[in-house]
Amino acid sequence: MRSKAALKYAATKLYDKGVLYTIEGLPSAQLKNVQFIFLPLENDGMFEISARFMGVDMERVTVDIQDLLKLQYEGVSVTDMFGKAKINVNLLLHFLNAKFYGK
Repeated sequence: MRSKAALKYAATKLYDKGVLYTIEGLPSAQLKNVQFIFLPLENDGMFEISARFMGVDMERVTVDIQDLLKLQYEGVSVTDMFGKAKINVNLLLHFLNAKFYGK
């Protein structure tokens, strides 16, 4: 693994990259107030993804890259995260691979 450090990304940046589609109940103008933190866990392929709204921790979820690969294999292109955010499975996989396993 390249880095154990957490990566912080604004929701607007993830939206621009196509990783994030929408956050339910939040107008797109408010995306600038949301920040996602990607933290690799001790187990390979496991990540803790948390969301902050205006600096306040809101949601936290553990994601297994194997589960994302299974969804991709099954042809699922969009999945829910936190029960509110719509995420592009393929682009999330690409993002995690590029940021944590890339050269």
